[in-house]
Amino acid sequence: MNSLLFLIPAALLLGGLGLGAFLWAVRDGQFEDLEGSATRILYEDDDPLPRRPL
Repeated sequence: MNSLLFLIPAALLLGGLGLGAFLWAVRDGQFEDLEGSATRILYEDDDPLPRRPL
């Protein structure tokens, strides 16, 4: 029973931190462009990296 006195506030604190991090990411614009990163890998670079000789 004494462990619940520690675990319940710890769970509420961790949940609040997770919610705060999620809201911060939404406000910062992390979820604005969901397709950009997925299609960016399909584009070819103009200047490829030079190869090193083996």
